[in-house]
Amino acid sequence: MSIEAKKEAFERILIIMDELREQCPWDRKQTMESLRHLTIEETYELADAILEGDMPEIKKELGDLLLHIVFYAKIASETNEFDIADVIHSLCEKLIVRHPHIYGDVKVQDEQQVKENWEKIKLKEGKKSVLEGVPKSLPALIKATRIQDKARGVGFDWDNREQVWEKVNEELNELKSEVDSGADQSEIEQEFGDVLFSIINYARFIGVDPEMALERTNKKFIRRFKYLESETKSKGLSLDKMSLEEMDLYWEEAKKLDGK
Repeated sequence: MSIEAKKEAFERILIIMDELREQCPWDRKQTMESLRHLTIEETYELADAILEGDMPEIKKELGDLLLHIVFYAKIASETNEFDIADVIHSLCEKLIVRHPHIYGDVKVQDEQQVKENWEKIKLKEGKKSVLEGVPKSLPALIKATRIQDKARGVGFDWDNREQVWEKVNEELNELKSEVDSGADQSEIEQEFGDVLFSIINYARFIGVDPEMALERTNKKFIRRFKYLESETKSKGLSLDKMSLEEMDLYWEEAKKLDGK
């Protein structure tokens, strides 16, 4: 698709947004605050589509997110705060400033150096901490991943994955010690958090996205458990009256169907 065709498509959504804001009672009523939770929902729907590898659905969800961006900019333009052009130009300027290896004379060897430069530039822009860019409302697992990524960007990191694995085992042992000693629940919770944080760190070192890995496991468990439910129901059995050993037979069948 040509640049002109893309411009036409973008102009079309801007015109439609203007019309909806003027003529539709629901669209006219919306505020940034009322749209916020819907934007979060749309983001998760996009994440689901990406995990499923469903390209038609990804295209649809990207459209929904674009609508929200246009919507926020339209609302802001009504009070002369900013408009969609300001949003785009601000983004362009940020990308140019933060890619001096493309738009300047900085040399980089690899992706890691790009990330390190990115964090250093953000600090020069007035950020007091590299961790300021981690949204407070992120789910804890994703937040831990982003915290570790940003700390790595300024060189605060382990040298190799063996060191991280040692840390995982150290934290597991500390958790078990607290549980076995009958420690206060808050102490156990703290040690459990340390285990999760170290596991997420290890995932980063072996190139695994912990959020995606866990979600794939969630989906796998759901798929196998639904098989267990449907098969036992078809045979007139009730899960709450079956032993774990009996249920495990169907679970193993489900695993075989999964190719595991």
